[in-house]
Amino acid sequence: MRDLPSSDRIIIFDTTLRDGEQAPGATLNGEEKIAIARQLARLGVDVIEAGFAFASPGDFDAVRRIAELVGTEDGPVICSLARAIPADIKAAAEALQPAVHGRIHTFISTSDIHLEYQLKKSRSEVLAIAEEMVTYAKSFVEDVEFSPMDAARSEPAYLYQVLEKAIDAGATTINIPDTVGYMTPSEFGDMIRGIKENVPNIDNAILSVHGHNDLGLAVASFLEAIKYGARQLECTINGIGERAGNAALEELVMALHVRRQYFNPFLGRPVDSEVPLTKINTTEIYRTSRLVSNMTGMLVQPNKAIVGANAFAHESGIHQDGMLKNRNTYEIMDAQSIGLTDNQIVLGKHSGRNAFRTRLGELGFELGDQELNKAFVRFKELADKKKEITDWDLESIVNDETQQPPELFRLEMVQVSCGSNAQPTATVRIRTPQGEELMDAATGTGPVDAIYKAINRVIQVPNQLIEFSVQSVTAGIDAIGEVTIRLKYGERIFSGRSANTDIVVASAQAYVNALNRLYVVLEGGSSTTQAQQEAGREAASV
Repeated sequence: MRDLPSSDRIIIFDTTLRDGEQAPGATLNGEEKIAIARQLARLGVDVIEAGFAFASPGDFDAVRRIAELVGTEDGPVICSLARAIPADIKAAAEALQPAVHGRIHTFISTSDIHLEYQLKKSRSEVLAIAEEMVTYAKSFVEDVEFSPMDAARSEPAYLYQVLEKAIDAGATTINIPDTVGYMTPSEFGDMIRGIKENVPNIDNAILSVHGHNDLGLAVASFLEAIKYGARQLECTINGIGERAGNAALEELVMALHVRRQYFNPFLGRPVDSEVPLTKINTTEIYRTSRLVSNMTGMLVQPNKAIVGANAFAHESGIHQDGMLKNRNTYEIMDAQSIGLTDNQIVLGKHSGRNAFRTRLGELGFELGDQELNKAFVRFKELADKKKEITDWDLESIVNDETQQPPELFRLEMVQVSCGSNAQPTATVRIRTPQGEELMDAATGTGPVDAIYKAINRVIQVPNQLIEFSVQSVTAGIDAIGEVTIRLKYGERIFSGRSANTDIVVASAQAYVNALNRLYVVLEGGSSTTQAQQEAGREAASV
């Protein structure tokens, strides 16, 4: 295990692949998780919570592959969540074996309401379990994190007792979660201060915070917690996660970056110190945000802080005048500091494969030969339609070609007929997983509705369309349009995404992609045991 970092910097613990994936519709496959994990490593996060190994065979495999491919000597700590149950902890340990730096994160509830209605255990029983399971986790790895679930609603004296026992048992990180996003920033700060003052061995562990954004206060609460000794922040890219999501990594990091003179004294630094408070490479923030948004199908709202489309846009005449005279008049940070640069024309239809590969490498894409070939074909098709190819165009087509779900059903053709005085009609031809080509047609209230009805006639998988959104990747009449849709089946939500200069084609492909995700679950859903399903439901509350 590496030495604990000094108390004058903040550890960034990213849980996008665990808590973030619990956001409805944000399910990721193994390859997508690995791609995000690699980008998180480039971003410079200290810890990647790669999943909940016991929850399903897919989660176990994802944690193990990330541990192997990303958990290198110079890479981040790779962490797996585990309930305070021997089977969970053992599964986490096995999945983490390939990682050079592995961490088991175990948890159990400590609030009276959880003890009475969820665990049906006494305080003394939970105290004994916490101590025993931290000791058990310590037998596998040196780096053990312990979380008292629903700490924010736990009786303080009992919470202090549990934390002291966990540290004595070997916990190296103590994480304090506001599980239901209930606390105000001042209350959260007071709770952290109480822990620092009343847990006698707290200085033997790193104090961490985790919180949900139900009241929109998660980031503010975390920043307040730093003042009283919190040194690890558990967060997600774009703030995705259960319910209203988690504290957003990009907001926390940039708040600490822009206002470091304010926070320096709380970390024992000189006020004017220019040393970064985190290890994050801020120029990778925007790229990471886009990658997570594309893969989860969860769009970033335009007015989202730091990474929203309007974050550096100015429409007010007064603001525009000030910006022309001096950017500092209305901007507190440079767009380039998060990796957001002006679109530049870098390639055209005469560009070759080597130039294409080189530019993708500069943009952070590492493609194998097969993936490169698929992306290059799409690039050439796009270059025939667009004279000017931007970095955003390249990013969109690469994501569209290389980061899609397994292609079980393949869209071979889509054709629509519509107009102001015509009945919208769509015809589709689809290749099935068995290789059979099927064609059908349908009418609808509009061309997209007709397409989806025709696809449903071919791919007879029950579903409910709950969201359809379109956004332009770049400006201009020839811009690529990205379509994102979300389908509901039972209690689960599945997303699909596609990009094309023809929005009709993108709409059809996005729908087929979502149906493929749904089809995979229907075909393989029986492999998850009841115990694993229960584990997943409980972890959703951490």
